[in-house]
Amino acid sequence: MQRIAIIGAGVSGLTAANILKDRYAVTVYEKAANPGGLIRCERIDGSLFHTCGGHVFNTKNQDVAEWFWSHFNQESDFRKADRNSVVQLEHTLVPYPIENHVYMLDAETQRCFISDCLAIAVGTQAEPTDFEAFLRGRFGDTLYDLYFKPYNEKVWRCDLKQVSLAWLEGKLPMPTVPEMLYNNFNHVEERQFVHSSFWYERQDGSQFIADTLAKSLNIRYNADITSLAFAGGKWHIGGEEYDRVIWCGNIKDMPSCLRGVSLDAYAADIAALPYHGTTTVFCEIDANPYSWIYLPSDRYACHRIICTGNFAPSNNATTVPEGRITATIEFTDAISQADILTNLQRMPFHPTYFTHRFHPYTYPIQTASTRQMISSLKQELAKSNLYFTGRFADWEYYNMDVAMAAAMTLCKNL
Repeated sequence: MQRIAIIGAGVSGLTAANILKDRYAVTVYEKAANPGGLIRCERIDGSLFHTCGGHVFNTKNQDVAEWFWSHFNQESDFRKADRNSVVQLEHTLVPYPIENHVYMLDAETQRCFISDCLAIAVGTQAEPTDFEAFLRGRFGDTLYDLYFKPYNEKVWRCDLKQVSLAWLEGKLPMPTVPEMLYNNFNHVEERQFVHSSFWYERQDGSQFIADTLAKSLNIRYNADITSLAFAGGKWHIGGEEYDRVIWCGNIKDMPSCLRGVSLDAYAADIAALPYHGTTTVFCEIDANPYSWIYLPSDRYACHRIICTGNFAPSNNATTVPEGRITATIEFTDAISQADILTNLQRMPFHPTYFTHRFHPYTYPIQTASTRQMISSLKQELAKSNLYFTGRFADWEYYNMDVAMAAAMTLCKNL
């Protein structure tokens, strides 16, 4: 039986290992002490902290759904929740998506939105090639200035003209003018949309997914791989020999890690790949019925509150007082604790700080040449039986289910 090493026990590595374990002798190397990667959770005084965001399961991919539910009991392990999200506009809460609820805004904003819709409907705009052009062309200047521009500039920390559309494919809302007007006339609620509900773990959040998928695998924890050597047609890791390697770590670590295979032609492009990190703040906030609260206001630097305390009762410890729930608040890139506390004082829902974590890599950003470079590198490394997949291996903005799908595709093609 051939031996395969998988680098990384995040969603992608765990998926690949489970698919391949019956055909190969699979060993997973994970530099942390437990599995999960970006979906890792921990308990803080009994309450559940999603250390990077707030991960839920939802997919339109039937293959992913079938594979996922073959590993879990939908009824006993998970609960189905309705997504109930809002946009905080100064002192007004507007249901998400905002373009369907313009009727709740002031009369002047409504008039401007209608004028924008008419201009879009009769216009002959060129196909947008950047994020700003897409948002203006799809929603109009009024909603762009009110919400889309300030919110997305907080997330991406750059001029939206510099953001390519290709890598956001599948993540952008695509309503037409008739749909937006119809939804406003008829007060269409979010629960009528795809992704309007999701599955969430009854215990331990997305860490439960990672722990369950890891149970039957041979995983070596606290194993920070700094050298992968290719010699004699085999890969050598810490004195052990493997026929193939699947890299599910960060592509930026490859050039300094690989031996016996030259990445000189790609090293500069890999080093130049842009990205952002996330500071995730665990806190307590006023009880509310929401799942996500989007924050475009420039009064504070954070861009959203994820009300994880509403996802499952077990997420809130018994010490959380009545009228309060736990939540995570997200800031793009690093921010000091002092600045976090200053921001929290200005925010709605009266957040109380517990702790925070900084992840330097959470949002990969593509340029016009990124996908071509990644594809070329994959073809080159496959000649040496090295393959890669994952958010920061493929440099794609994957959700959990899309990361699973990419890992499934790789395994089918081995």
